[in-house]
Amino acid sequence: MFYMNELEKYYCKFNEDKRLLSRHGQVEFYIAMKYIHEIIGERKNLNIIDIGAGTGRYSIELANEGHNVTALDLVNKNVSTIKLKSDKVIAKQGSALKLKFKDNSFDIALLFGPLYHLFSHEDKLKAINEAKRVTKEGGVIMIMYLMNEYAVITYAFKEGNLQKCLRENMLDENFQTITTEKDLYSYVRLEEINSLAAESNLQRIKIIGVDGATDYIRPVINKLSEEDFEIYKKYQETICERQELLGASSHILDILKK
Repeated sequence: MFYMNELEKYYCKFNEDKRLLSRHGQVEFYIAMKYIHEIIGERKNLNIIDIGAGTGRYSIELANEGHNVTALDLVNKNVSTIKLKSDKVIAKQGSALKLKFKDNSFDIALLFGPLYHLFSHEDKLKAINEAKRVTKEGGVIMIMYLMNEYAVITYAFKEGNLQKCLRENMLDENFQTITTEKDLYSYVRLEEINSLAAESNLQRIKIIGVDGATDYIRPVINKLSEEDFEIYKKYQETICERQELLGASSHILDILKK
C-alpha cells in the first residue's frame, strides 16, 4: 500500500502527456507504433489490452484506429484522464500482477509501463505471465523495459551522482543499478530481458531499442529543425533493430508471441 501511494503521488505530479509529446517522447512513440502496426498488419477490430496505460497515449491512438482497447492502470488519476480524453477506450484501475480478465481474451497485450516499477525478478515474471494468460494463443505480448546503462550514464556520471551511488550502494561491482521501491524505477540489462522471455516460455519475434541515444542528446534533438527531426526519426527507425545498440537505448521493446 505504501508503494502504491508513492507511485500515485509521483504520477499525480509527473506529466506523462508532456513527456510523450516532447521530441524524445515522440521518437519512442513513433518507433513503438511502427512495430505495433507491423504486428496488427491488415487486421481490423482487434481486442487489445494496454496494461500500465498511463494517460492513454497508445490506447487512444489504437482505439481511434478502430480497435477494441481496454486500458488498465494502477493510478486512478491516469484512469480518470483516459476517460476524459476518450469514450472509445474502456479504462479501468488495476494491477499488472493480477489481471481481472478471462484467459485468452486479447489479441495483443501491451506491457509498456509496469516493468519500470516492479523490482523483483519474480514480480516481473508474474506480470508477464498474467499478460500471457489473458492473451490468445498465437497472440502477441509487447513489453517495454528501462535500460541499466541509460540510468548509470545519466544519473551517476552525467548528473554528477557517482560518489553518492557508490556510497549508498546503488551500484554493484558490475555497475548494475540496485534500486528499491523508494526509487520508483527499476533498470535491467539484456540478460534479464532474455531470462524473462525464456522463463515465460514466449517466442521472441523481435527486440528493439525504441529510442537509441535520443535521451542522451535531448538538447541536440530539441534544436533540430522540423525537417531534420523527421530525418532523425527515420535514422532511429533504420538502427532500432541493430543488436550492438540495444543496451545503449533508454527503452527496449521486446515483442513476444504466445
